Amino acid sequence: MQRRFTAIHLYYRRRKGTGRKGITAMDILEDIIGTLRDETVKEVRRGLHWTAVVSRSCGLASTLMRESCQDGQKEGEPFGLLAGQPARELARLAASSEILKASLGLAAINSLIEVDMSRCADINAGDLLMEKGRGKNLSVIGHFPFTDDLRKVAKNLWVMEKWQRPGDYPEADAETYLPRSDIVAISSTTLINHTLSRLLILCPEKGLTVLLGPTTPMTDVLFAYGVDVISGSAVMDTKLALKYISEGANFRQLKRTGAIRLITMMKTKTTG
Repeated sequence: MQRRFTAIHLYYRRRKGTGRKGITAMDILEDIIGTLRDETVKEVRRGLHWTAVVSRSCGLASTLMRESCQDGQKEGEPFGLLAGQPARELARLAASSEILKASLGLAAINSLIEVDMSRCADINAGDLLMEKGRGKNLSVIGHFPFTDDLRKVAKNLWVMEKWQRPGDYPEADAETYLPRSDIVAISSTTLINHTLSRLLILCPEKGLTVLLGPTTPMTDVLFAYGVDVISGSAVMDTKLALKYISEGANFRQLKRTGAIRLITMMKTKTTG
């Protein structure tokens, strides 16, 4: 209960404008971990695109291989005898400044979350943004496959990406465009590189804020921080998912196997 209270307290303090510097990525991660019941890690897979941890369920997180190569991490850390460890201990690696460790921690977090499937709908985040973003100012953190389609319907579309493609803006431009947006869609990989808290502070109070991607923790703790919609994934066939993750499948390929289900949860009056 204390963890949940802390998240809500920080959220309302920020909205009043008195604690903009008081919210950190660690606050969000600690509040999520504080809601989790522990379980033993059964298996870990680290593929080219996706990292999977199996404990209560199979949790996914983006490996972010390109970013991790830039970090110059020591080869082999923190790999070893991961199976058999308490999953909550592995989850605490999400706070690491090293991308590979943080990715492993997020996958462990997702493996422990008991998702309330009764609150989830089979909605693709791209379809939701197409519907809600028509004629609106829309900012997207991360270049998603549906970016070109959004550009056709949005009044203005500002895509901010570390690894820019033609038409994208640098990450630093978030300070310019997020406050001007009706809708902000943020990649959940920002939980791995610890930039989510800064981005949430920039989101307008009356706008719609969406956190999306397979890395997304499907927990209503995020609603207390000002997120309105969380859109992620659930692994329906762990054995099949692990097989293809080990073979380097990207998410589109993984989804085509039927091992993954896209799910979306929206904030209710009782969660924020």
